[in-house]
Amino acid sequence: MPRRLDHLVICVRDLEQAALDWQTLGFNLTPTGVHPFGTSNRLAQFADNFLELLAVTDDALVPPATPGHFSFAAHNRDFLATAEGMSMLVLHSTDAHADAARFRADRIGDYAPFDFGRDAVLPGGGTARVAFSLAFATDPAMPGIAFFTCQQRHPPELFWKAQYQRHPNGALRVVEVVMSAAEPAAHRNFLERLTEGTAELAPGRLTIGERDNHITLLDPSELARRLPGLANGASPRFCAARLAVADLDATRRTLEHNGVGFAMTGAVLLVPPATAHGLALEFVEQEAN
Repeated sequence: MPRRLDHLVICVRDLEQAALDWQTLGFNLTPTGVHPFGTSNRLAQFADNFLELLAVTDDALVPPATPGHFSFAAHNRDFLATAEGMSMLVLHSTDAHADAARFRADRIGDYAPFDFGRDAVLPGGGTARVAFSLAFATDPAMPGIAFFTCQQRHPPELFWKAQYQRHPNGALRVVEVVMSAAEPAAHRNFLERLTEGTAELAPGRLTIGERDNHITLLDPSELARRLPGLANGASPRFCAARLAVADLDATRRTLEHNGVGFAMTGAVLLVPPATAHGLALEFVEQEAN
């Protein structure tokens, strides 16, 4: 079975301001989490995946990248030198160390696994120690962005909290990540190795993953058709996230009440990337099983 979406890393320059903006978008965010390598985050958590707003908050702690060692913090610092937006796509893992070995064998990531821990603020105000293992993968044909798998090495109840998963905009989970690429088919081999899935090709597009857990690559013409007004999509990059909601009319009313501009295209509510720190957001009503 293909890997499921775990979370999206969305780089912002000012975490406090970004949090206010995303709360205006109707997301309920976790308290600030501080990493030991110079970055901090706030999460929009769902039942089984999440969005991570991430900023570099202590440049002195950012470790450099070295041969065989991917620096998460340095990658995101470098990304922010040119733009805000989605810098990394993360897939779920139950064994990141095994993933790192597989990525090395598949020649998509010759990096050591990365283990770390941080304190998470609980809804009641206390803290719990949470720990993670990451396995990184990169593709020279996709410069400036990266991928990794994430294994949570703590009891699930310390991280996943129902109180953090109730969002005024009704968002339930991320169901799709949309990328741009001049020739989507050129990235098929890398993405199949990364996700352990089989890609489907159509003119101007590549899709990999299951219906509610997939990645879509679009060429410039297909991207313009789906996301009108976006800048040229020739360079591989992350452009949009599609989120399922319980009631699209309720989502629309929440955004209108908060003064958020959006466009309706059929059954899709689109928030432009300028409003969400570089990542377009598509809200769609959850499909019946």
